[in-house]
Amino acid sequence: MNGLTSVSRPFWELKQKLTSAPVLTLPREGEHFTVVSNASKSRIGCALMQGDKVIAYASWQLKPHEKNYQTYDLKLERVVFSLKNWRHDLHGVHCEVFTDHQNLKYLFSQKVLNLR
Repeated sequence: MNGLTSVSRPFWELKQKLTSAPVLTLPREGEHFTVVSNASKSRIGCALMQGDKVIAYASWQLKPHEKNYQTYDLKLERVVFSLKNWRHDLHGVHCEVFTDHQNLKYLFSQKVLNLR
């Protein structure tokens, strides 16, 4: 890795971390969880974490009809999917949800929401 540019160094660090054990770890009882999620126009992904350790992750490709959804709906869908998917780990434990879409913070103040 001598002579790497500043652009390629993060790539090699990420590759080393993803290809070396342990990538995933077991959840620690009594500690709070963090759900991190992201969506693009082609894929949705999320990760369940404790501290800086990844417990589980999920990713899927959007169906053709889902590609027409509004960004707001896609971002909310991935949060709901994450919470449903890991509800057995999150039940009764403090959980923080991180998303990159500012409009979702106003979700509970909306009087009218679409059925989706």
